[in-house]
Amino acid sequence: MGKWDEQKQEVWRAAQQMERAGLVSGASGNVSIRLPSEGGRMLLAIKPTQVPYVRLKPEDIVVIDSEGEPIEGDLLPSSETPIHVAVYRARPDVRAVIHTHSIHASVCAVAGLEIPPVIDEMVFFIGGGVRVAEYGFPGTEDLAEKVVKALGDRNAALVRNHGVVGVGRTLEKALEVCGLVERVAQIFVFASLLGRANPLPPEVLKAEEELYQMRRQAQLEEDSQP
Repeated sequence: MGKWDEQKQEVWRAAQQMERAGLVSGASGNVSIRLPSEGGRMLLAIKPTQVPYVRLKPEDIVVIDSEGEPIEGDLLPSSETPIHVAVYRARPDVRAVIHTHSIHASVCAVAGLEIPPVIDEMVFFIGGGVRVAEYGFPGTEDLAEKVVKALGDRNAALVRNHGVVGVGRTLEKALEVCGLVERVAQIFVFASLLGRANPLPPEVLKAEEELYQMRRQAQLEEDSQP
């Protein structure tokens, strides 16, 4: 039995769920969870790079520190590790990061279109519209910084010409966010084809954003309790 076997199982299960949901295919996309820090070092368990989901096993999940140095596991971590590390550094409330390549959300990312807040769920669970990060070369610190900027205090962002990043307090929540982004992207694309994708009324959006921030602040305070 390894020290992080339970967390590796969590990451593996989330990876299998997002593949079954059609949010990724082949070996694309990645998923990680923040582990308790050790000796002041941030640790995370993350999917390895270039391992197809059909062959992925719990023991393949890699444990690394924030510099990408291996702690446990023989495989190379995801090439998008910089995004995961940058998000964890910027967002102490985030414990799970998922990167998907779902079709309709990727259509918006390629078109460079923010997904506006067209349904209430978006604001309650994401924090508002899904912004598009500026383009950055895959696997670079530059891209990671741009994703963090687009994410802000929300729970999802589009990675331009690439896909989606969703975050949450748990892998389950992050996975729900990624699924919601894809569903809303599909609604937005279809409504746009009909000629009109109406955003929520401004007064409703303002009230729902305030509720999102109140809930987020409560979670931050809860997490800070000893």
